[in-house]
Amino acid sequence: MKKIIVIALSAFVMSCTGIIGNGFKISGEIKGLPDGTNVFLEKQNTAPAMGVVAVDTVQVKDGKFTFEGKAEEPEIHSIRFDKTQGGFIVVVEKGNINVAIKKDSIQLAKVSGTFNNEELTKYNAEMMKIQKRMMDFQTKNMPAMQAASEKKDTVAINKLRKEYSAFQEEFTTSNYKYIENNPKSFLSVLLVEGMFNDPQAKVEKIKKFYEALDSDVKATKPGKSIQTKLDGEKKSNLKK
Repeated sequence: MKKIIVIALSAFVMSCTGIIGNGFKISGEIKGLPDGTNVFLEKQNTAPAMGVVAVDTVQVKDGKFTFEGKAEEPEIHSIRFDKTQGGFIVVVEKGNINVAIKKDSIQLAKVSGTFNNEELTKYNAEMMKIQKRMMDFQTKNMPAMQAASEKKDTVAINKLRKEYSAFQEEFTTSNYKYIENNPKSFLSVLLVEGMFNDPQAKVEKIKKFYEALDSDVKATKPGKSIQTKLDGEKKSNLKK
C-alpha cells in the first residue's frame, strides 16, 4: 500500500511541475525570429581552457524554445540566438524557469519561475537604474569633459571624474546591501566571490559577508571557492 502511495505522489509531482528531482526546464518565448533559429545555452569554461562552452542547442519553433536537463546546484549560464546580437544570463537550477524576450532588447530578457532567477531579474532592474543615470551623466557632460581636456582644466576634469566615480561607489554599496539582505540568494555568493577582484575590498569584509550566507549557498562551487581562498589567506598571514 505504501508503494502505491509513493508512486502516486511521484506521478502527481511530475504532472504538476513537469520535472523530478534535480531536473530543470527553461521555457522561452521570443517573437520575430524564424523557425529553426538556433538557441545556445552556454556557460563559462573552467581553467585551463577558459572561454565559453556550449551546453545545449535547440531551435525556435512558433516563437518558443525549451531547454531541459539536470542541475545539481545553481549555476550561471547564458542564452543567445544564432545570427542575433546580444544575450542574457540565467541561473540554471532545479525547477521550471520561464523566459520572456523581446527581439530588439534581448539583453533585457525577463527571467522568472525559480527563486534565484526571480532574484536575478530584481537585481538587474535595480542595477539598470544606476546604469541609466550613469549613462545620462556621460551624455550630458561629454561636451564639458572635452572642453576641459582641451583647456587642460584639471579642476574641472577632476570634478567630473569624481562625480562619475560616485556611480561606481553606488554600484558597490548596492551590492553590499544586496548581500546583507539576501543571505539565501545564489547571487550573493557570486557577489562575495567577485569581491576578491576588487583591490579596495578587505579580506575581513569578505569573510564577514561569507559567514553570514546561508549554508546551502556556501555549499555551492562559488561558496567552496571563497572558503578555499579565505583558508589560503589565513595560511599566508600565519607565515608572515
